[in-house]
Amino acid sequence: MLSLLPPVVAIVLALNTKEVYTSLLVGIATGALLFANGNLELAVTTLFFNEDGGMVAKLSDSSNVGILVFLVMLGILVALMNKAGGSAAFGRWASTHIHSRAGAQFATLLLGVMIFVDDYFNCLTVGTVMKPLTDSYRVSREKLAYIIDSTAAPMCIIAPVSSWAAAVGSSLKSTGAFQSDFQAFVSTIPYNFYAIFCLLLVLYLSWTNRDFGPMKKAEENALLKSVEDKGSGATVEKPKHAQSDKGTIWDMLLPLIALIVFAVLALLYDGGYWGKDAAYHTVAAALGNCSASKALVWASFGALGVAFIMYIPRRVVSFHNFMEGCLLYTSPSPRDCS
Repeated sequence: MLSLLPPVVAIVLALNTKEVYTSLLVGIATGALLFANGNLELAVTTLFFNEDGGMVAKLSDSSNVGILVFLVMLGILVALMNKAGGSAAFGRWASTHIHSRAGAQFATLLLGVMIFVDDYFNCLTVGTVMKPLTDSYRVSREKLAYIIDSTAAPMCIIAPVSSWAAAVGSSLKSTGAFQSDFQAFVSTIPYNFYAIFCLLLVLYLSWTNRDFGPMKKAEENALLKSVEDKGSGATVEKPKHAQSDKGTIWDMLLPLIALIVFAVLALLYDGGYWGKDAAYHTVAAALGNCSASKALVWASFGALGVAFIMYIPRRVVSFHNFMEGCLLYTSPSPRDCS
């Protein structure tokens, strides 16, 4: 029963303090203390230097560092798409083709399903793009947040091409039951019942406009008042950085498409699909032999290259602003982190 204590500590602290990272760290420290049977010195040593799970050991693992690099480059890509005005252009396009509250919610769900590469990437992009549209149809910010969050992680955990494939697969491969991290991840997909049912529930609630509990109250408040009214529980946010007025819908779609295409090609290449060993000259064999974290780093770097080629020659974003967008994401302020 004590094995449940670390997650309980982390969850309770997160709900009460609203400090997620600190709460996770305290939860991890609690687990280390249990592992060390109360020996404080051994707990600290375990927390940082344990060969199987210590922070230093995990950060020195090339697969884990690859995932971190991938996430950083994904964040840079989101920042650049917003800076180029691609996300805003997509929102304007959606507003001319969607004419109901159910349609706005369903479009949010559909975009969330399409951007399956990473859950943080999904939340950042879908939230930025769809917020103006859902606001115009008086969909509460609470409902928008629910739809985004209930499609981001559930979709990523059942999509073979995602950052979760690298993280989950590498953990399962260590058991020795699978030949590669990708094969390990794919084997879990049919058993992710939470993710599957979560997506089905979001689809049902979005299509029928049925709500219950606090969500129903939030939706009723949004219909009676402006979504930006304080009474609806939402706050008005201004863009952090100026957006280009030259951006088009393709300034968002093409980098995303490139990211997905490059990810698939990189997975096949790393798995030996075009290599000398004939045993990997099938898609299934190559995907089973690849390293997802390495392939995703290649893919995100390629997508950034596509964004550079699209934005700089057309002067949608200047070279200085392009590099500034990279630095602003990789060096966030304390407020950004919160």
